Amino acid sequence: MKQIVWVDGDLCDGSVPSVPALDHGFVVGDGVFEATKVIDGQAFAMSRHLARMDRSMAGLGLPPADHDLVREGVRAVLETTPGMPLGKLRWWVTAGVGPLGSGRDGHGIRLRYHVAAAPIDRRPDSTAVQVVPWTRNELAPTAGLKTTSYADNVIALAAAQRVGASEALFANTRGDLAEGTGSNVFVVTGGVAVTPPLASGALAGVTRALVLEWARDAALPVREDIVSMRMLAHAEEVFLTSSTRDVQAVHAVDSRLLAPGPITAAIAAAFQARAGVLIDP
Repeated sequence: MKQIVWVDGDLCDGSVPSVPALDHGFVVGDGVFEATKVIDGQAFAMSRHLARMDRSMAGLGLPPADHDLVREGVRAVLETTPGMPLGKLRWWVTAGVGPLGSGRDGHGIRLRYHVAAAPIDRRPDSTAVQVVPWTRNELAPTAGLKTTSYADNVIALAAAQRVGASEALFANTRGDLAEGTGSNVFVVTGGVAVTPPLASGALAGVTRALVLEWARDAALPVREDIVSMRMLAHAEEVFLTSSTRDVQAVHAVDSRLLAPGPITAAIAAAFQARAGVLIDP
């Protein structure tokens, strides 16, 4: 099926060239992106994703992106597949044409905007994860930014998939749990769901934040705290959160099998009970 992409105001065939070869986002990864789910043709929590995009743009030293332009692109793309029951929506903003190196010296920044969406299957109720040997650098200048430089994640996810897992988990340079390649992780210990703090190097996941907020509103036991890799290895339950996974139980961490448990189920139910209010046209 032809993949339609919106680029700077025009709908294009995603399989043909539509980005300048010297776009700095293409040459050195000088850009940011956001991804969320589509439910019945509408984007989920888009305002929150746009706010996170602002933080990523500022972290890279790029000027603020035009939210109205992003929304224009989202509308145009979603109109090409009206009523998509479940999909993934992604938009990315790059620094535009720049030099061949990392510097932007002498080049005025003209942001370029791109939007795409595609249908996805409903995710399984539970999944397997694999701890990978590489680390997330919580002290890196891009820590916590959703940039288009995702090569570390590509390598880690491929390694996890080779052993039958759908997600890879990173420790940070201190040896504590950080995050997945495209998800945040919660471990249940002592009956409390604990997720690593953002200082661990984890991305400030939109779903992660909603889970913390809505679980607390429902008087469910959640908190942010340092999670050691030993805690992960001995956790009573583990679950992932992301915009397309929602709250997904984990049934295996490496070779250790787990039974999806009551805390995960209760938090997943609390999330689903309120998720409909954040459809954001």
